[in-house]
Amino acid sequence: MLILTRDAVLTCEHVRGKVNIVESQTFCTVAGRPVLVDNDPEGKGISGCPNLNPAVGIRPCVTTLRVKEGYSAFVRIGKKSICLDTVHGLTDGTPPGLVKYIVQSPGQELVRSNA
Repeated sequence: MLILTRDAVLTCEHVRGKVNIVESQTFCTVAGRPVLVDNDPEGKGISGCPNLNPAVGIRPCVTTLRVKEGYSAFVRIGKKSICLDTVHGLTDGTPPGLVKYIVQSPGQELVRSNA
């Protein structure tokens, strides 16, 4: 599994909705790019989600919710688990509780972790 950096691309499952990642730490990097840690993908804005039809109550993905899976069980930075390319969770889009955000690109191809 690859480690996520600030350059990672996460999207909602509608693919065009891009998660606006902001890293919470900067002292550990891969190729000069900060590594993402626990909580970095959560509560972030999503821009460009095409899933919209107000006439029938369909709302686009606007915010990421809690990560369901993808934090390392072993590798930590400043007591926070690092994010792996298996990170995913739900968005606030419709239908509620069904639309995931997922990793399209980890932002680097150099550093891996087994878990």
